[in-house]
Amino acid sequence: MMASVVGKKERKKIVFPSKKELSEAMAKYTANLSAKFCKERGYFTLVLSGGDLISWLSELLKPVYQESIEWSKWHIFWVDERVVPLDHKDSNYKLAFDGFLSKVPIPVANIYAIDQDCAALGDAKGAALLYEECLKRLVNRNIIRTYKSSGFPQFDLQLLGMGPDGHMASLFPGHYQIKDKANLVTYITDSPKPPPKRITFTLPVINCASYNLMAVCDEAQADAVAKVFQDNFDLPSAWLTADVEAIWFLDQAAASKIPKEH
Repeated sequence: MMASVVGKKERKKIVFPSKKELSEAMAKYTANLSAKFCKERGYFTLVLSGGDLISWLSELLKPVYQESIEWSKWHIFWVDERVVPLDHKDSNYKLAFDGFLSKVPIPVANIYAIDQDCAALGDAKGAALLYEECLKRLVNRNIIRTYKSSGFPQFDLQLLGMGPDGHMASLFPGHYQIKDKANLVTYITDSPKPPPKRITFTLPVINCASYNLMAVCDEAQADAVAKVFQDNFDLPSAWLTADVEAIWFLDQAAASKIPKEH
């Protein structure tokens, strides 16, 4: 019962006519939070995921954002990563670098990919341990804040996506990683979606973020979106909350099966 109440209280949505309007709104949302946190703290910690998200982020390459955003203060992380070489086509790092990061002046030292040796060797456990150590170091340097009660890392903004099965990050339905509350980063070696080896933030870390934006487009996700908004907690994405705001950006196709009362 408590999970249901929490979910309904904190889950917001905006439905856009098309992917174009969604991507424009996501760019504006990100830029506004960048300005807020750069002013307040001198840093902006942004967590990326894979999939279509990077192509939608390309709105930030427009001159209005290129000129106004304080790129030197950005610090980039990944909510999950495939444990493949960093130049592999399945790498979320490569996707983000080719489509976005190589086109903006974020310092290379502020981009935190998984350990390249673990990635090349396919060592998921090692990659998870080293990424967790990386987060702890940045907490100690006050680049990443900590959540007030738990002491977990608190990111400024995470940009997330959801699969047709309702998974987010690499937290999949029916897999134990969704229940991990002890670690910051965990790993999976039998992902139902290839490639099988991945690392992922645990649910407490995801939900400690100040702002979580879940962007979902297309009819393939419509059934899962409807289940989330009916509080079906078998789907990992239904557990998404945030410290300040958890908001879902949906196109009309993805939102098409949400019951009217939601």
